[in-house]
Amino acid sequence: MINMSILRHVNILGSLRCFSSSGPQILRTGDILRQSRIFSNEDIIDYSKVSHDSNPLHFDAEVARNSGFEDRLVHGMFVAALFPRIIAAHFPGAIYVSQSLQFKWPVYVGDEILGEVQAVNIRESKKKYMVKFSTKCFKSGELLVIDGEAVAILPSLALC
Repeated sequence: MINMSILRHVNILGSLRCFSSSGPQILRTGDILRQSRIFSNEDIIDYSKVSHDSNPLHFDAEVARNSGFEDRLVHGMFVAALFPRIIAAHFPGAIYVSQSLQFKWPVYVGDEILGEVQAVNIRESKKKYMVKFSTKCFKSGELLVIDGEAVAILPSLALC
């Protein structure tokens, strides 16, 4: 299940203000784009087929518990796939250049995860834009489960 209610936040004089998606908006440094997703058992099966990652930690709760986890894990790279999804949803034609990731806490099947990308640096180059994003995923609204940075080339700064 995907929550498509994506918010745009802009820092104004130290406060955070939300904007709806009405009217053309331009990405600026400090803007935050978000999307949430609940990872299901079917998602894990589908991702495993595509990635060929059949680690039993993703499929066998007993194996996961014996390894020190509460339950079956969602593939970390699958959770991190929220970042290019958020960027591409707002900037069709974006080219993902790089991504660094730190997996802080496990994500379990059924967890709702909020993915967040924040523009931290925007540079124009040859009528395109090189944007560095801070990338984060949160569980239960505040537990940071993935932290990182991404760089993408955007064809425009206009948010779709």
